[in-house]
Amino acid sequence: MSASKVILEILAQVKKAVVGKDEVLAKVLLAILARGHILLEDIPGVGKTTMALAFSKALSLNYNRVQFTPDVMPSDITGFSILNQETGKMEYQPGAVLCNLFLADELNRATSRTQSALLEAMEEGQVTVDGVSHPVPQPFLVIATQNPAGASGTQLLPDSQMDRFMVRLSIGYPAPADEMDMVRRKQQGNPLDRVEQVLDLDGLRALRSQADQVYVSDEILDYVVRLVSATRTHPMIVQGASPRASLALTAMAKAAALTLGRDYVNPEDVSMVFEDVVSHRLILSPRAQAEGGFDPAKELLRQVPAPVVK
Repeated sequence: MSASKVILEILAQVKKAVVGKDEVLAKVLLAILARGHILLEDIPGVGKTTMALAFSKALSLNYNRVQFTPDVMPSDITGFSILNQETGKMEYQPGAVLCNLFLADELNRATSRTQSALLEAMEEGQVTVDGVSHPVPQPFLVIATQNPAGASGTQLLPDSQMDRFMVRLSIGYPAPADEMDMVRRKQQGNPLDRVEQVLDLDGLRALRSQADQVYVSDEILDYVVRLVSATRTHPMIVQGASPRASLALTAMAKAAALTLGRDYVNPEDVSMVFEDVVSHRLILSPRAQAEGGFDPAKELLRQVPAPVVK
């Protein structure tokens, strides 16, 4: 079965549990294939946890979830060492992040110290406890949710943490017809019970490797860099995207091309994922925030000419 058909089957299984959010599901899967972490910014109750569980079942990912509150400690995430009285040695007790898919629910309700406990795992694929590094299982990804800024009990994630997420997405309310379909399905039992495994871990690793091998021409790489660089010089943007954004944009475009059955990236693959990759990395000027209506991604896609690929 071709990679694009496997990807469609994965999405078909997840759609059994999540109704009417096809575009969001597709971009979550793109980020998974691109080896990225995903930030979902949304109100409670729109299906974020259900979506994560559905992907974990379809991809046979070992799954852990932590509901972040101010009393969650860093050791709850990374693990801790405890004395074995029989041997007299300290033994490592794994934390919740030692899994394939870690759902950090309402991450922006935790203290900054606990939030930062995730950074090493997200960036380096390991956690360090008492000077000893422990690798997280591979494949590994974080799906974090945060309530909208200003919601009760929340605080802004620091820029360094935001930059670790490959994409920021929002599920949003369902359309009335989709919500009715969701309620109808619920009457027949838990929709998650109908989600079937499509790939094992080796299959997911192989699919990721195929995404890695998608060809990106110098013209496309130049387009990626020009787009990201434009965020740093626009007068309505105080802080632009980092070089990490260029890497993320390239990886997401390669995953998009694979999904569409191509072994090369074209400009449309880049523009399709540009907003999701860069928007959460930008700090807008006070003027842009006060006036409203300024969409940096759409503005930059208009201003920066795409290459003509023959």
